[in-house]
Amino acid sequence: MGAVEIGALLRGARCAARLTQTEVGQACDYSASAVSRIESGKLHIDYPTLLKFAAFLRIAPEQLRASAVPGMTNVATVAGDCRSVEEDEVRRRELLTGVVAAGATAVVGAGPAGAAPVDLDVALFRLPQAEPMPLPRLVAQIAVARRDYCAAQYARLGQTLPGLIAAATATRDASTGRAREEANLALARSYVLAAELATKQHSDAAWVAADRALAAARCSGIPVAVGEASRQLAIAMRRSGRSTAAVHLLTKDAEDLDASRDHTGAVRTTLLLTGAYSAATGRDRSTAMALLEEAEQETERHPAVPGLFTVEATRTQVDAYRISVLNVLGTPDEAVTVANRLNIDRIPTAERRARAWTDIARMWNALGDGQQTFCALRQVERAAPQEVRRPALRALTAGLLYGPTRIEGVREFAARTGALAG
Repeated sequence: MGAVEIGALLRGARCAARLTQTEVGQACDYSASAVSRIESGKLHIDYPTLLKFAAFLRIAPEQLRASAVPGMTNVATVAGDCRSVEEDEVRRRELLTGVVAAGATAVVGAGPAGAAPVDLDVALFRLPQAEPMPLPRLVAQIAVARRDYCAAQYARLGQTLPGLIAAATATRDASTGRAREEANLALARSYVLAAELATKQHSDAAWVAADRALAAARCSGIPVAVGEASRQLAIAMRRSGRSTAAVHLLTKDAEDLDASRDHTGAVRTTLLLTGAYSAATGRDRSTAMALLEEAEQETERHPAVPGLFTVEATRTQVDAYRISVLNVLGTPDEAVTVANRLNIDRIPTAERRARAWTDIARMWNALGDGQQTFCALRQVERAAPQEVRRPALRALTAGLLYGPTRIEGVREFAARTGALAG
């Protein structure tokens, strides 16, 4: 199989998964243009890199014939030790079998015992039957669901969300006046959680959930809810390759908010941060850095409001986003100073702590420091075990396992987190 055939295989798997070249590149530490060149056969990649792409795109082992690819380095010569070709072939099969098996069951970890993984693409169009419930009870259940998300308990959240959305819909439909507005607020926030989870799963259901969240939020008349839903819609737009449109939506909504009020000021900060990252994915460095600076100024003017969003509007969070932005812009060396001053323990939720450590892992990986990358990945696992089982992180782990440097503990970590069959 030559480079053109390899490229066609990767392109087909990407399209089948409904992923953009930008998303694949971010997961495998390549630019979107480099992914395009790989898919067209114009850029040759070595076998460890091919493994990273295969792991992320869930390409079955039998589809790969890397040993026959002209110009590709055999893994046995890369590792620099005395393993035989046969031993390396066994390791390849174990890795890819483990990745495909883990991806086939669930993206973000196993569900409750005996429960099938929730397919949000189906669940959002076939909600279960539900009866209206008192608003205080509904709000309390949504608060519990939000805590599950912030604690990175994605499997449990996935089992809960369809019923919660159905109950919120029934409650909204049975309400009038002010109660209906409050029910719309509850419905919007339940759909926001669905959009957040769908984004973790690389699912197109994020578009559906975000659109429904925004419709309900606008009916509620609550600016915070509108901002929260708009952020999710912008993330869905960005992940489909529409970074410029996402930045426009976020900055327009940020301008429309009354920044003199603490609550809306905090929302504005969060929209600016997401806008900065969206601009970076579109390779617009000047806009990305300007939005980061504006967000930092907002944190100085307005205190964070705990629990307002799943992202806190704090200086610490601005620094975490700054690392993300610099990684995406291809300048991870500029992020090292930021990472060194970042106190991740000050981030209040497991999901955000895991995200910060993920970005630090990507930073060190881009800089070629496998040991530091592995240390950061272990911190992700410590903060949120389900987070480290996501496809992008399994691909990062695969890269370490088959990289040029042997790192003690990586194989066990790969087996434990689903990147390698146990």
